Amino acid sequence: MEDDYVKLARASLTSYIMTGKKLELPDKLTPEMLERKAGAFVSLHKGGNLRGCIGTIAPTQENVALEIMENAISASTRDPRFPEVREDEIGDLEISVDVLGPTEKIRDKSELDVKRYGVVVTKGWKRGLLLPNLDGVDTVDYQLSIAKQKAGIDPEDEDVELERFEVVRHF
Repeated sequence: MEDDYVKLARASLTSYIMTGKKLELPDKLTPEMLERKAGAFVSLHKGGNLRGCIGTIAPTQENVALEIMENAISASTRDPRFPEVREDEIGDLEISVDVLGPTEKIRDKSELDVKRYGVVVTKGWKRGLLLPNLDGVDTVDYQLSIAKQKAGIDPEDEDVELERFEVVRHF
């Protein structure tokens, strides 16, 4: 049973894929969805494999509901790693929504925990993020390696700024 965050993501991407139009902001949303501003990631899986994932580290919309709606469309149509989601795939998608807490700068990797914290790595203008508690990501070194790769930073480069954050994951 999908929660309200995932239902909103699914409705948003379904409307966009089926009609080419963005969904209107629904009337019956929780106060948190309408009043809170936060970054959010929408992840799509099909048959246990990643099918799209797009999000924002910090809020870009006036509330988390709009953040989810925009990122659901982007995850299904603009993730450069995958072709656009087709109408016949919508029913097969497993969707999760991660609402991000604020990032905090940390001194070094000893302050990370792959199950609890996501990580942001920055070097100059290059920036990469990896969500916490992902299947197959069992060590901090592996988490950092993936985040650096996503940012285009050499995985061996230790001279990076680190930030961590927590998420609330919705299924």
